[in-house]
Amino acid sequence: MTDSRARRWRRSLRVLLVAVAGPTLAVGALTASPAHAAAADDIRINEVVTTGSVNDSVELYNKGTASVNLSGWIIKDDDNSSKYAIAAGTTLAPGGFVAFDVHNAFGLGSDDEARLYLADGTTLVDSFSWSQHSAPSWSRCPDGTGAFGSAALTLGAANACGSGGVSPTAWPGGGSVATADTKNAFGSDLSGLYQEGNVMWAAQNSGKLWRLVPNGSTAWKADTTGGWSSGKSLRFPGGSGTPDDEGVTLTGSGSSGGVYVASERNADSSGTSRLSVLKYDVSGTAGTLTAATEWNLTPDLPSVGSNLGLEGITWVPDAALTAAGFKDASTGAAYNPAGYGSHTGGVFFVGVEGTGMIYGYVLKDGGTFTRVASVSSGMAGVMELQWEPQASRLWAVCDDTCDGRHRTLKINASGVFATTAVYNRPSGMDNLNNEGFSVSGSDACTGGSKPVYWSDDSNDSGHALRRGTITC
Repeated sequence: MTDSRARRWRRSLRVLLVAVAGPTLAVGALTASPAHAAAADDIRINEVVTTGSVNDSVELYNKGTASVNLSGWIIKDDDNSSKYAIAAGTTLAPGGFVAFDVHNAFGLGSDDEARLYLADGTTLVDSFSWSQHSAPSWSRCPDGTGAFGSAALTLGAANACGSGGVSPTAWPGGGSVATADTKNAFGSDLSGLYQEGNVMWAAQNSGKLWRLVPNGSTAWKADTTGGWSSGKSLRFPGGSGTPDDEGVTLTGSGSSGGVYVASERNADSSGTSRLSVLKYDVSGTAGTLTAATEWNLTPDLPSVGSNLGLEGITWVPDAALTAAGFKDASTGAAYNPAGYGSHTGGVFFVGVEGTGMIYGYVLKDGGTFTRVASVSSGMAGVMELQWEPQASRLWAVCDDTCDGRHRTLKINASGVFATTAVYNRPSGMDNLNNEGFSVSGSDACTGGSKPVYWSDDSNDSGHALRRGTITC
């Protein structure tokens, strides 16, 4: 992020409002009304958000077995004159979730109600009332049938009914952490990391990409060849605009197949979200790189603040997903890569800071995309994602907002990613503003452990990179 100190203050305020643990019913604070329209009985108000970066949002869920056309249905608060009409052509599939940002029609207060009506505006389908703001979300558990309670924000995906049930444990490696760069080598705003053998790729929020090489056996420095000595400036396709790049990853083709960057906005228009994945050819020597392809995911994702968007990105091979029985959320069936034509041979997973959600996308050649997964991380925000192929697990990383906790997720028997472990930060590391995390490959294992690296957005004590270990 740019202006990391201001953002740290904002996060510390936000975390007071965020319940990372699973939902707990606020006794005496909530009431839920049953549906009154039998023909639409399978559609339920499933989540309501009244505060935070996506305030004034209402999610609906289809608990039935048939798709339901929601065209023209009406959402109201406790005032009959407040109306939000669902757009024509909106259909909700069985087991599907859809969230609506209603703030342009009305606001949801601390003592209010969300009501859902058929298109006639008088036939009540479902309602839910509360007497205090969400913290951050009022969510049904189980989805569609249970009582409302306070939970992690999961708009557009299954509610976090059990994501907080895994107790944090000690870091799965050594407690010692050491700096891994020379003092003030990179400054602030160093964010996403990705290790490619003896090269470390690093995204910096100021629209810069670094290619780092070993500096001794335990540290990194800027590559002095190929025009990389001061990093390279990034531009959107066509050469205009500066990506606020937060995450970086590669596909199975390595950097020769392009470097992929996650950006949350155009830094030249910093007040507007632009949740994009950008592909760069890094083979030349020019000091400025212009994206060859952009996948602008903004229209497909819930609205967030311009400085609370895509933070982490990682790529998971199709073979790993199919072997684990990964379920495609867009079809409800087993993931079939052949159904997507020419793409990168895997799925890109992106993490959102403002909501703590993880989304999986097939990015097709040419710039089109399909969302195939929506996963709650169970954390207040996701700052980094890393796929560790040796363990077939996804790392989701939070910064000082969550006291530096990390989560690992694996594909479960239902074909979806679920939390398998929650780890406290290493005992020897302060609660830093770590926004990047990289796991070394199996070839780096020595004596049962291997290096991992963090990037500190705030450059605390003049160091942006630190090194620790995890067990192999």
